[in-house]
Order: sequence, then structure tokens, then C-alpha cells
Amino acid sequence: MKEHLEHKVFQLISEIADDSEQECYVIGGYVRDIFLKRPSKDIDVVVVGSGIEMAEKLANKLEKKAVLSIFKNFGTAQVKTKDLEIEFVGARRESYQRDSRKPIVEDGTLEDDQNRRDFTINALALCLNKERFGELIDPFGGLNDLKNKVIRTPLNPDITFSDDPLRMMRGIRFASQLGFFLETNTFEAIARNKERIGIISKERINDELNKIIMSPKPSTGFILLDKSGLLELIFPELVALKGIETKEGIGHKDNFYHTLLVLDNVSRQTDNLWLRWSALLHDIGKPRSKRYDKKLGWTFHNHDFVGMKMIHEIFRKMKLPMNEKMKYVQKMVLLHMRPIILSEEEVTDSAVRRLLFDAGNDIEDLMMLCEADITSKNPEKVKRYKNNFKIVRNKLQEIEEKDRIRNFQPPVKGEEIMQTFNLPASSIVGEIKMKIKDAILDGVIPNEYEAAREYMMKVAAELGLTPPEQR
Repeated sequence: MKEHLEHKVFQLISEIADDSEQECYVIGGYVRDIFLKRPSKDIDVVVVGSGIEMAEKLANKLEKKAVLSIFKNFGTAQVKTKDLEIEFVGARRESYQRDSRKPIVEDGTLEDDQNRRDFTINALALCLNKERFGELIDPFGGLNDLKNKVIRTPLNPDITFSDDPLRMMRGIRFASQLGFFLETNTFEAIARNKERIGIISKERINDELNKIIMSPKPSTGFILLDKSGLLELIFPELVALKGIETKEGIGHKDNFYHTLLVLDNVSRQTDNLWLRWSALLHDIGKPRSKRYDKKLGWTFHNHDFVGMKMIHEIFRKMKLPMNEKMKYVQKMVLLHMRPIILSEEEVTDSAVRRLLFDAGNDIEDLMMLCEADITSKNPEKVKRYKNNFKIVRNKLQEIEEKDRIRNFQPPVKGEEIMQTFNLPASSIVGEIKMKIKDAILDGVIPNEYEAAREYMMKVAAELGLTPPEQR
């Protein structure tokens, strides 16, 4: 293992540990990722003694090449260099109270520290002391679990998850990120302890949810969340998508599994977290808009609008960012049917202009989401949709190059309308401006100032308005 500890910082820590006569180990994710051949810049170092003192000594040796941060309340310190972040903590023993995931901490041994780790694959440690430099300490068979792609707890999983329920989310997140399997007893313990998630803050849950959403195949994580019963507790609106209802022999698709397919499709195309959230929420309005019509069968009319209205409440309740990120997701959910409808009908210039205007700079993201929404098992249907989407894309490019509609503002501003007709700010000014905008989007006039001003005069005359000098 020594070849993985060749960075100068490990040699410096080794020297400091021996000079201080303290046991010192690299532990956790950095060691795990060595075996997984994954790059990692975050290093956790556990010291049998004071982690803060060792961090201070390392920072002194590195001088201006490092930034030291001390967190006395947590008994930890961080040394940040240009290419590494090293977290130091003293080895500790932890005990928990029922209503909190914050442990009562006591000084401990390496064994105590490994016992408190969440999973065997995160309890691996490499000694940094000179005599044992690079020696692997693996008391729970974590290396074997890595080889077998298994996630399990070092000790009794019921105690592990009850003590810190966030570990349930972390276990599912690791399964989703790494493509590992939750060992049966470990998974069953998650299901048994699911109600304990109630003591975890929404922010912590969101952090794990985001990591699941950003994993290579997010559906893995959401299926595990659902099967364990956690999803119902943290995201009931998503669970409401589950199931197939049948009436008069007619059923609809399971919108939960359809949503996960769309999310996986988007995830193969982009690392944009909020576009992935948009995929997860694109049909969230379907349970509230579901109706059965004897002639049409199952309908979900306006589920895009209903879903868009739900986003604000979901983001507020889940403590997700209530800013432009939420507005972006709202826009994607509201517009996700528009390109699909376009692809099924004749692609008119007017409809394309309006789509460009409404989507603005997010038009490419919207098209990516819509193409990901094609999950039919009928190859002919998929082929037809994809060919139609090509037509829509070509038309979008053609109209944008010709009319410059994306993010456009009508060439005649509201101030000019008020000055021309000596009007105060009022609804009639907005009406004239809207008619100019609609005329451009409908192709009645080009997106040019002279044409827009001439059209303004025409609309104003129809409304009985004339400039003061002509009265």
C-alpha cells in the first residue's frame, strides 16, 4: 500500500506522529477509494491523541503552502493545500441519546474509532507510523466487502442506524454511487429503523438525496429508498406516482418507474443537478390531475401546470433552494410537454417562436428532458418520436437564426409607448406591448424596431389613441 502514500504530506504526517509518539492512521473514504481506483482529494486522518495538535504541527511544517482551520467544538482540524484537504480528528468512542444524532464523545483507541464507522468499507485504515507505514487495518472484512460489492455495517445494524439515522441514507447513496448491494440484514435494519429518519434535518437529507440524484444510475437509490419505506417519509409526492389503476380493462403506465427511467436517461446526458431534479419532478402533477374518461381512457390534463405549481411547496417543505434553481425546475416542468406536442403536430413557425421565447437559454436543456421522456417499449413509436424531435430541433435553429427570438424583448419599450401617447403607466400600455410581442411571435411583423413602431401606431389607433400633436 506504500505506493498510494507517496505524497509528501503523508511523509510529513508520519514524521510528526513518530516525534509525538502517537499512533496515526489514514481512514475511511480515501482508503476505500484507493481500492476502488477512484481519485480522492479528501483525506481523513485519525490520531490516537489530539488531532488538532497534529494538524497545527503539519500546518507549521507546510508554512504558506497550507491553510489551517480548527473546529474546537468538534475536536477536529483541517489542513488545506493546493491539491488536498486533510481532516484530523482524535480517535474516539461515541454513545448516543435517543432523540439526537449528535454523539457523546470520549477519547478512544483506533478500535473504538473503527467501531463507530458507518460501513465496513469505510472502516479501513492505513498506518502512517514509520515502523508500520502502509499497513492495512481491516477488522471487519471491509476489503472483502469491497471485492464483493457489499455494503454492511461493522456492528449491529439496528444500533448503527438508530444511533445515527442519516447512515440509512448514506448506505443507499453508496449503493447508488458505487453500484454495490446492501447486505440483507443491513437493508432489513434500514426498513426496521426508517421512522428514526425523523430526527435528521431536511438539509442533511437533501445532501444525500442530491448525491443519489447525481449518481451514475439514480434509479437504484430511489428504488432502495422506496423498498425500505424511507421514500414515503421523506418524499411522499414521489411515492404518489406509484401504481397502475385499471378501469373497464384500461390501465395507465406506472408513473413512478417511468419517472425513474426518465431520470436515468437524463443522467446519461448531463451532470446538471437541477435538470436531473426536473426529470424527477416532471410528472409530479399526474396523481392530482388523473381522470378516467370513457371515450379517452386515462387522462392527465394540465399535469405540467399542476406539477409546476407543486414545485414551490415541495422545495419549501424539503428546504431546497427557493431561488433561480427552483424557478428553473418550475420552467422545465411547465414546458416539458410543449416540444412533445409540437413533435406530434405540424411544426408551425409561430409555435416554435413561442417555445423559444418561453424557454430562452434553457431550450437545449428542455429538449434533452423531452427526449429523455421517450420511454416507450414500442421501437416504432420511439423511432417516430426521435425523428419528429429532429424536425423540431432543426426548426428551432432555423427560427432562432432568422428571428432572434430567444430571450428577446419587444423592440418598442413601454416608456416609448407612454411618451408617444402621453399615457401614465397603465394596463393599456401593457396591452399594446403584448400585442406587439404576439405579432412578432406569430410572424405578423419581423423582430425589428421600425416594423414594431408602425404596428404600435396601428394598434393604438384601433384602441382610439393618437399622439398629442395629432389631436
